[in-house]
Amino acid sequence: MKNTKGITMSILKVTNLTKNFGRLSAVNDVSFSVDEKELLAIIGPNGAGKTTLFNLICGKLPPSNGEIIFKGEKISGLSTYQVIQKGISKASQIVSIFPDMTVFSNIRVGVLSIRKMGMNLFRSVDRLNGVKEEVNFILKKIRLKDKANIVASALSHGDQKILEIGMALALKPKLLLLDEPTAGMSPEETEYTVQLIKQIWKESDLTILFTEHDLKVVFSIATRIIVLQMGRVIADGPPDEVKRNSKVKEAYLGEGVQ
Repeated sequence: MKNTKGITMSILKVTNLTKNFGRLSAVNDVSFSVDEKELLAIIGPNGAGKTTLFNLICGKLPPSNGEIIFKGEKISGLSTYQVIQKGISKASQIVSIFPDMTVFSNIRVGVLSIRKMGMNLFRSVDRLNGVKEEVNFILKKIRLKDKANIVASALSHGDQKILEIGMALALKPKLLLLDEPTAGMSPEETEYTVQLIKQIWKESDLTILFTEHDLKVVFSIATRIIVLQMGRVIADGPPDEVKRNSKVKEAYLGEGVQ
């Protein structure tokens, strides 16, 4: 996105980021920036460092070296809760919801959390602070309004993943991280989720950073792609350019990159 002077604004800047586990560098001297309103994919073979990179950005892991700047402020080393408060939220590869609570209540947890309200005041905060309206707005956005009163464990795998995206949106992020958003989905669920992510991105002020193994999904929605191999960036550019990159083809042995 460009400001009023036509200058592209970066919402996230990663500089010389490294994460070591003993002698292994899962993320090795990685640098890149993310512009506001981008829909940026980070891809790479298994073990490339994608999830570790996400965990560094969201505060789940501290970096061994380098820094992360979000909206002009250093966030590397902050806790996950502090990063959320700054405006970054993450939906995980492994579904992380409250299975015994309704869909509505799952979203409400996020709404109350970002407002720093206690969960024991559900009835009063629903009525007095517009929480119910906000929850319903998010449910409508993620197309689960008609399933609001269903217990989350009864949802299909695809809908559970979508619910988790909704929980992340309830935290009012400026940067949304999606780690394998279509993992384990059927082709039909994948297509539905891809279209939903695209719609959420187009209709909001969100910047989205996502990882994904399904390269068809990546090349169908990403505005830009960064490719990792063995913890290092080997390509960074628009989809067509990345698709032609010989290093990328070699990393994937030609599979899905043609």
